[in-house]
Amino acid sequence: MEYPIRSAFGEDGTAHVTLLGEIDFSNADEVAQTIRDAVAEWSPEEIRVDLSDATFIDSTGLGALIEGYRATNEAESRFVVVNPSPSFRRVLSVTGLSELFGMSEHDEPADLSQATGA
Repeated sequence: MEYPIRSAFGEDGTAHVTLLGEIDFSNADEVAQTIRDAVAEWSPEEIRVDLSDATFIDSTGLGALIEGYRATNEAESRFVVVNPSPSFRRVLSVTGLSELFGMSEHDEPADLSQATGA
């Protein structure tokens, strides 16, 4: 089984956390902990959580992202979710999390044309 979370620190001072596959009750604690660890270890200016390879997220997965947001915010860093699929974008929009997660600035709906082949 492939580990569903990858993290790396960029030369630009940004920490990148990539989520793979399903983000649910089975790994939500690991997702939140990976984000907290990235904040503690690297003190990044920004944490970017990449959802391009995530296939599913449930309420515990959303909770993990919220925990990551809180840890990042407490460290006075920015928390940004990037590359959500159209269905993830809809979930984040309906729940009011898209603005909280910085998507309005970094991930405009124009990206949907690529995802849908338009």
